[in-house]
Amino acid sequence: METLMAFVIGVLYATATYMMLRRSIVKLVIGLVLLSNAANLLLFTTAGMMRGAPPLVPEGALQPEGPVADPLAQALILTAIVIGFGVLAFAVVLIRRAYDVVRADDINRMKGTDT
Repeated sequence: METLMAFVIGVLYATATYMMLRRSIVKLVIGLVLLSNAANLLLFTTAGMMRGAPPLVPEGALQPEGPVADPLAQALILTAIVIGFGVLAFAVVLIRRAYDVVRADDINRMKGTDT
């Protein structure tokens, strides 16, 4: 399963890079979303894809018994989702404002160089 996820993550990173190199500002935002999702999947996959119990330590024990889930990866992914949503919201507002001012979706037309 990890091999399949590695290929999926690679395809998402490649697609995100391709989309961010396009001239359209909307495609840039789509690339940012794909990049965020690829990073979340990478964190999820590196933590290990196995089912485990909650990491609760029984009273009187020094460590949990049996296989447990890694809470650090879950916290990192949750934080990355929130940060990614914030970046996406900021980018959408920024693009909307730039389009209202310049009336163009092409990055080169926004800069003033039409090549």
